[in-house]
Amino acid sequence: MRSVELAIYADQLAGEAASLAARAERARSRLRQSAIEKRARAELSETAIERLEALGLLGCLDERATRAELRELEAMLEALEELQAWVEGELATAA
Repeated sequence: MRSVELAIYADQLAGEAASLAARAERARSRLRQSAIEKRARAELSETAIERLEALGLLGCLDERATRAELRELEAMLEALEELQAWVEGELATAA
């Protein structure tokens, strides 16, 4: 296998890893935001909550689904990192 092909593949994998990492961070952010909203709901009046929901500023997150999504993204990222390590090893051998 030519090292140029391996390098191009490694770049593609790095891009995919960055995309997965960003998706995982967005899921973590949604979970953190949900926790903040839960705390706020306990302190705010029902009227304020209704108005904020109408504005789309308070939402209802399916935490179980988001946590499952996060676990899946982390597992995919782990597998991708394993492949990246293998490709990097092949690159080192080819050099």
